[in-house]
Amino acid sequence: MTLAIGDTIPAVTLLDADGAAIDVAAMKGAPLVVYFYPKADTPGCTTEAQDFTRLAPEFAKLDAQILAVSRDAPAKLCKFRDKYGLTVRLASDEEGAVCEAFGTWVEKQNYGRTYMGIERSTFLFGADGKLFREWRKVRVKGHADAVLEAAKAL
Repeated sequence: MTLAIGDTIPAVTLLDADGAAIDVAAMKGAPLVVYFYPKADTPGCTTEAQDFTRLAPEFAKLDAQILAVSRDAPAKLCKFRDKYGLTVRLASDEEGAVCEAFGTWVEKQNYGRTYMGIERSTFLFGADGKLFREWRKVRVKGHADAVLEAAKAL
C-alpha cells in the first residue's frame, strides 16, 4: 500500500521509546511529520534525528508534531534517544504494519544483495489529517530544513 496526496492519516498504533502507545490517527488536529528511517544509531539515521531535533522548536512554533518511525524495539529507541539527547518522538514498528500502511517497506539492493528494508521517507500531514506532502528515497542532508519549509506552507 502507498499513500497519495490528500489521503487521511492511517489508523495505526505504535509504541514510543518508553513503551507508551501512540495512536497516530489521534494526532490529527495539528500538523504532523511522520518520517521513517532504517535503523537507530547508524550514521545517516542519527544525523536525520539530530536535524529534526535541532529544528523541533521551529516545528513547535507551527504546532507541528514530529514522529520518527523505525522497526527497532522500544528499548533500542530509548538508548538511541538518550545517547544523542533526541527530542523527536521515536516510535517502534517492530512488526512492520505501519511501514506497510505507509508503503515504506520495500525491496532494496546494496552491494549486489537484495533485501527488504525501510525506504527513508517523510510524510507531512495537515491539521485536517490529510497528506499534504511526501518525500521518498530521502537524502538526509538538508532534508529536515526542507520539511520545515513545507510545513510553513500549511
